[in-house]
Amino acid sequence: MLPPGLRSAIVLSALCVLLVVVGVWGFNAATEPFPGKRDAPQCVGTPVAAGEKVFPAQVTVSVYNAGRRNGLASRTMGLFRDAGFNAGDTGNAPKDADVAFAAIWTEQPDNPAVQLVASRLGPDVVIEERDGRGSGVTVLVGDGFEALEKGVKRVVAEEDTRICSPPVD
Repeated sequence: MLPPGLRSAIVLSALCVLLVVVGVWGFNAATEPFPGKRDAPQCVGTPVAAGEKVFPAQVTVSVYNAGRRNGLASRTMGLFRDAGFNAGDTGNAPKDADVAFAAIWTEQPDNPAVQLVASRLGPDVVIEERDGRGSGVTVLVGDGFEALEKGVKRVVAEEDTRICSPPVD
């Protein structure tokens, strides 16, 4: 039989260890994202049938700064949001991006979402057939870019395709 002081020390030690284990478990559980809310995509591939209209609210745009003006991508993203488009990614363009005004990088130049975004960038926009960088339509803006143009309100898809639209909950 153990002396009463030693028995009390063992019980208190066991309770302290249990308290630490429960505390760690509780902290991990409290800081976990809610189920179903983990890394929600900014856009998902959405089928568009030939003849269907595509509106700004259906299109996600990512904007990258290819110039030397600080905050150009963020300001341009604000202009796209004000025009009804959905926000994708923003940041700096790769160092090899040579964009004086505005460019769109896409693998599908005839995609209605690309055409809708291009109409807002005006006739000087360059559409390059290459991998896009971000979510949705990838736009690069250079030092010559100032503002969006009025552009078209919608584009009609000429063939069945997919666009990157915001996810629907």
